[in-house]
Amino acid sequence: MDSDVVGIHAERIARFLGTGRYLAIQTVIVIVWIALNLVAVSWRWDPYPFILLNLAFSTQAAYAAPLILLAQNRQENRDKVALDEDRMRAAQTKADTEFLARELAAVRLAVGDTVTRDYLRRELDDLLTELTERLGPSADDDSDRSERPGDERDDARR
Repeated sequence: MDSDVVGIHAERIARFLGTGRYLAIQTVIVIVWIALNLVAVSWRWDPYPFILLNLAFSTQAAYAAPLILLAQNRQENRDKVALDEDRMRAAQTKADTEFLARELAAVRLAVGDTVTRDYLRRELDDLLTELTERLGPSADDDSDRSERPGDERDDARR
């Protein structure tokens, strides 16, 4: 007999034994059993102290306990597999997160090293000022050129 098949059936029975429906059915059966054996004299198959009813309860308990234990063991095995999968998934997620954090830090460093427009503009202005100071008289020649007719393009550039 396949242990998985037995385990599947044991779990079904154990699940059913743990329901309110089972308790209600068992309660009705016990009440009917006792009522028939107390009231119906001709049907009295288990007179008081209801030894057959006690035997039925003992048999039920003898089978229910191992079935429930079997179902719990199978559930424990499933929980262990699920826990192992969760641990592996958590480890992978952590590794992915650490990788992304390193990549993000590298991108931030790379972006921090790039030249901004304002920085470049300041540097060019400083260079222009320095060149203007060094060239001195030739800078005046450029300003004379812009005042000549036909050099509106130079005025538009400034």
